[in-house]
Amino acid sequence: MDIVTLLPFIVLIGAMFLMTRSAKKKQQAAAQMRNEMQPGTGIRTIGGMYATVKEVHDDTILLEVAPGVHAVYAKNSVGAVLGDEEYNRIVHGADDLKTDAPLVPDDASSLTEAADADADGDARIDLGKKPEADKADEADDVVAAAGDEPKDKKADGEGDAK
Repeated sequence: MDIVTLLPFIVLIGAMFLMTRSAKKKQQAAAQMRNEMQPGTGIRTIGGMYATVKEVHDDTILLEVAPGVHAVYAKNSVGAVLGDEEYNRIVHGADDLKTDAPLVPDDASSLTEAADADADGDARIDLGKKPEADKADEADDVVAAAGDEPKDKKADGEGDAK
């Protein structure tokens, strides 16, 4: 066999080896993170629940999900072990982060107060129903603006079939 015919197979096997190698490294790092958990550390499960580790066993952990509420989870369900600062910031709302960006208000009233103060009562759009005479005038204006007047005024659904 020629080396040129074997080259695609060699490249394919090499790519598979590199992909499985990186996946194994990620799995080993996750297993090491789970094995280094200690009681009292904050975690996030793969489902997105934040809890505090109370006890660590071989395959399971006991989590305190709320004060006085305990649950048993598999070790594999731990998505991330969080540092104390990050856990307190997320769970308890301890905001140690200083940002220059403006904070978003909880309600929209503060966003519209400035617009309401600047706008006059005339600037509002009237969403009420118009009288029938006004509707007929508008229809005539639309037809006149189009330039061609319909020869026979028929409503939708009416046909010429006899």
